[in-house]
Amino acid sequence: MLHASLIGSVNPMDAISNISLSHLALSLAPIAIVMFIQHRWNNNTKETLWAVTRMLTQLAVIGYLLVFIFTSKSPFIILAVIFIMLSASAWIALRTVKPMRLQLYPTAFLSIFIGGTSVLVLITQGVLQIDPWFKPQYLIPLAGMVYAYSMNALSLGADRYYHETGQGADPVTARSSAFRAALIPVTNSFFAVGLVLIPGMMTGQILSGVDPLIAARYQIMVMAMVFGAGGLSSAIFLALVSRSE
Repeated sequence: MLHASLIGSVNPMDAISNISLSHLALSLAPIAIVMFIQHRWNNNTKETLWAVTRMLTQLAVIGYLLVFIFTSKSPFIILAVIFIMLSASAWIALRTVKPMRLQLYPTAFLSIFIGGTSVLVLITQGVLQIDPWFKPQYLIPLAGMVYAYSMNALSLGADRYYHETGQGADPVTARSSAFRAALIPVTNSFFAVGLVLIPGMMTGQILSGVDPLIAARYQIMVMAMVFGAGGLSSAIFLALVSRSE
């Protein structure tokens, strides 16, 4: 059964004040500074501006959508949302190899589906045992983390693999190098967590009034979850593409 500690006995709004739109705008100042430097150094801020615009739009939209999704009693709606997340993650993952995007998309989708979804099921049904199994307040955010890390790992792995093979490396050597590259970000976070970084989920729980020791347990679960999802998804993808060479 899902621990009550995850929910917390303290209303989050008792611990965290609402952010006004004017204060929220102030938080964007560092982005503006970085974009100014980017403009001065290479006179090209189009991609960053597009990324920031998409981030703001997507988060605003998802905020409204989650209000509806979290009140849904239909597992089909929740599964449809997860399918959209999975489909989008596979497409975005191949941004680093755009010329081969359409060709590789089925492989990327299958890899994230097997690697990410298997870990998601293990965590939600085996570790947390959420009831009902499709409870969106937990399934949707955890699916987001799983597919995002799977996407990033696969993207890095694909980029390194095709760079290596383009330089004349054999598929097995390229696969090994690419798998190592895919795991670098999450491995670095393992070294940094607790020393340099207090991760988002743990920080959110602590701010919401959850016991820090309980929050640490959940963060360990999340770190294991994203490492497994990213590692399995990238490994499956690299195994499939190297076998087809």
